[in-house]
Amino acid sequence: MTAILCVVLACLALQGPAASSPASRTADPVKERLDSTPRHHEWVDVKSGSRRVRSFVVFPETKGKVQAVVLIHENKGLTDWVRSVADQVAEAGFIAIAPDLLSGMGPNGGNTDAFERVDAATQAIYKLDAAQVTADLNAAADHALSLPACSGKVSVAGFCWGGAQSFEFATKRKGLEAAYVFYGSAPKETASLASITCPVYGFYGENDGRITAAVEPTAEAMKKAGKTFEAMIFPGAGHGFLRSGESANASAENRKAHAEAWARWKSLLANAK
Repeated sequence: MTAILCVVLACLALQGPAASSPASRTADPVKERLDSTPRHHEWVDVKSGSRRVRSFVVFPETKGKVQAVVLIHENKGLTDWVRSVADQVAEAGFIAIAPDLLSGMGPNGGNTDAFERVDAATQAIYKLDAAQVTADLNAAADHALSLPACSGKVSVAGFCWGGAQSFEFATKRKGLEAAYVFYGSAPKETASLASITCPVYGFYGENDGRITAAVEPTAEAMKKAGKTFEAMIFPGAGHGFLRSGESANASAENRKAHAEAWARWKSLLANAK
């Protein structure tokens, strides 16, 4: 019995390290992308009045001038996931700039990464002054347009809270190429829709009633205002499918919505080059 037990223990000892080795664990696609990308990433402090808005910029590997895309983060602040989206936008051939709208609003005057908990960052997001958010986004768009590699065209895209902000920004900023709204609500004041000068493209999950229930009324309001609004609702997808759809345990519906949403977004961006 003793000999048999020794053999069993020896086998377990050999299996243990292999089971817990880095290769056997699920890779983090976000970290993996950010660590291995060949594209140029840089942090810049964009001046917005008396504020400095910390912004993440990614350049595509192209020789010509290209459109820039302002990316508005979720209610979690400027996370690594948003930075990975910026890298994917650049991979598709466009300049991406993602401003941290919590710049200077964190503990001790820090940014998103100064918050110890995600829920604390979220609480701070909902306390932001609307005029400040608009000013910061304008500053990010102006910075993008000032880049030598920019073609003079800029669009805006946002996710969740940022999706709502991208729709709102379209009512404030003239000359945008397009606004891409990922599962975000429309402006509460429908009268403001009249000031939109660009097409608005929506990306929504079928199983996200809180947001998606308002898509039809929004379409009617945009039509009444004489504006372009093209919404796509992805069957079976939930809120935040662009993020959750790339995780290892994503549902089949979210995974499919993630792939189809990216394909649609890249196609729309390409047509607006």
